[in-house]
Amino acid sequence: MLEGRHLTSVRDGRTLFADLDLQLEAGRVLQVEGANGAGKTTLLRILCGLTQPREGTVYWWGNDIQRHRAVYHENLLYIGHNPGIKLELTALENLRFFQAMGGHDGTAAALTEALDRVGLYGYEDTPVRSLSAGQRRRVALARLWLSTAPLWVLDEPFTAIDRQGVRQLEIRLLRHVQAGGLAIITSHQAICLDDCPVQYLELG
Repeated sequence: MLEGRHLTSVRDGRTLFADLDLQLEAGRVLQVEGANGAGKTTLLRILCGLTQPREGTVYWWGNDIQRHRAVYHENLLYIGHNPGIKLELTALENLRFFQAMGGHDGTAAALTEALDRVGLYGYEDTPVRSLSAGQRRRVALARLWLSTAPLWVLDEPFTAIDRQGVRQLEIRLLRHVQAGGLAIITSHQAICLDDCPVQYLELG
């Protein structure tokens, strides 16, 4: 379970949100909504332990994430609005790099299958700088087919993704939470997760 208690964030003298409480249990999705500048990305970064709130604390199964950072980050997969991929590497090399950074091994077959799942079959050895914005986004999202982390935090995962890609991602999210995982996403569009419980939080 992930909890945020009394979270307050201030940026450039403006309060984005104050005294915010949230709780997300296993097997659920939290969709964070709000206009641009409302603080969605800031909230996600706070929940990941990447940005400090002005006030408040985030807990993972009752433990302060700042005091248990290593354990928490082992349980977390964060894909930001900027996918963080390396343009000079190929799609396959990027996935291999992400796996190594997380302390995981990945066979070439498993990595190739993950790229196939996001519609990048045949692009495994293509330098990412040669791919379109949507294809670059798919390289980052391929990590979802490799991750064993129980908590996924995804900032605008549907950006630059076509309808078929959106549906594939929705199916992957659904299977993740059905297996007991948790997911937090920001999105300007409704998501279709069948009977999966989705909580909504609107900022601003």
